[in-house]
Amino acid sequence: MSLLQINTVDRLDRPSAYYAGKNKRRRDRDDEKEQEDPNSKLHNATTLYVGNLSFYTTEEQIHELFSKCGEVKRLVMGLDRFNKTPCGFCFVEYYNHQDAVDCLKYIGGTKLDERIIRTDLDPGFEEGRQYGRGKSGGQVRDEYREEYDPGRGGYGRAYDEQRAREEEEYGAGR
Repeated sequence: MSLLQINTVDRLDRPSAYYAGKNKRRRDRDDEKEQEDPNSKLHNATTLYVGNLSFYTTEEQIHELFSKCGEVKRLVMGLDRFNKTPCGFCFVEYYNHQDAVDCLKYIGGTKLDERIIRTDLDPGFEEGRQYGRGKSGGQVRDEYREEYDPGRGGYGRAYDEQRAREEEEYGAGR
């Protein structure tokens, strides 16, 4: 008789949706190659991706909060690719895996600058990942946001452009 263990709670050290999707695309492309489990890189990961930060949150605030779970080795702020201004995410690297997992438990989902932050394990920071992936240089999610969010720069950029076109057309009497 075999026992089937069912977890009712998701593991904290599971891969983020971004990481899982990225690796799924890579696996589909490289079907013929023998690949290791993409989640194996997360078993000893010491880096966290931190999202949903305010554009006005400073490195000092992040360091103060995240150092409560362990000694922070490195902190890399996410920047707008063109303006080099903060765009709402960062990477926090710890010296050991247990501190990173503790951070997931205790800090993920808490508020920083009146925003609920999100934390995910990351396989490790690589140069170039500190820049936003959106067309305008920031984060993709900020491109199409329709609601006003003062902590993330107001309206989304695509929404702002659409509103400006509509105002222009209205002023021209079309």
